[in-house]
Amino acid sequence: MNSFVRTIFDDMKKILITGGAGYIGSHTAVELVKSGYEPVIIDDLSNSNENVLKNLEEVIGHKLAFYKGDCNDRGILEQIASEHTLQGVIHFAAFKAVGESTQLPLKYYQNNIGSLVILLQFMKDHAIKDLVFSSSCTVYGQPDVLPVTEATPRKDAESPYGNTKKVCEDILVDFIKSKPGNRVISLRYFNPVGAHPSSKIGELPIGTPANLVPFVTQTAAGIREKLTVFGDDYDTTDGSCVRDFIHVMDLADAHVKALAYLGEQEANFYDVFNVGTGKGNTVLEVIKTFEAVNNVKLNYEIGPRRAGDVIKIWADTTKINEVLDWHPSYSLEDSMRDSWNWQKTLN
Repeated sequence: MNSFVRTIFDDMKKILITGGAGYIGSHTAVELVKSGYEPVIIDDLSNSNENVLKNLEEVIGHKLAFYKGDCNDRGILEQIASEHTLQGVIHFAAFKAVGESTQLPLKYYQNNIGSLVILLQFMKDHAIKDLVFSSSCTVYGQPDVLPVTEATPRKDAESPYGNTKKVCEDILVDFIKSKPGNRVISLRYFNPVGAHPSSKIGELPIGTPANLVPFVTQTAAGIREKLTVFGDDYDTTDGSCVRDFIHVMDLADAHVKALAYLGEQEANFYDVFNVGTGKGNTVLEVIKTFEAVNNVKLNYEIGPRRAGDVIKIWADTTKINEVLDWHPSYSLEDSMRDSWNWQKTLN
């Protein structure tokens, strides 16, 4: 790298992305670069691989600072701080498989909660002010009133994974109350789907997918024999569960907007925002939309209800629309098209 390019990079606002080689992290890195930030990525590659980094660098157009490591390791965080002046952190690094969390709760508590505690202490010690935290709509459970706002009461978690998100939010509130000088936003994601329009990066589940859309695309590709829809007798338009499916590029943009907003706030600031489309779609609507936009017939069947599934949930996005001036740009059709194009590159 020549000295001129190095000077440009040094002048950029450097943002540490934990879990930055993952699905949402990699897409957020793209949006950060577009907005004049320089991502510094740490990822242990437990839910990704180094090919993602290669493809990500092709999308961005230059090499990225990457550290292979665990956010529970304060040593590697110190190494990063010694080599980069960080202006903020986006914290994605967490285990997220709901089913696995019920079998291995201690693994989830140690990693998801422990890494946040270590990260906050690291940020405080190095005077890194701004943090955007990856939270989840799982904190709402099955809401009594729809759509859910940020004021909707949180409910008991259905899984250890969901509980880690609640506990981490509580830790952040207590941390800010201690007046450490930091500024924090928790983004409560709904259901991320889609892929980068270039089809160079996308969702890359390890083993059997835990989310609907990767299972849809793998079924369409012949990797899975069939897709099971868990229940068609719920109180919804077609009997299947309802979710708020948001394109991953819109979600990535929300992180950039959140960072910019934090930069305008006083010290010891905390807030939370829903990130969804503001619209619910049923599982069967997703399947039919996928089939229509891609001209692909899916092999699917209706199965029994699955224990623990929330029947229906979608976001009220008024707050993020008005406060962050964030609005989704991608439709469900876009999401299904981009997801399938990404799957075809994997094939």
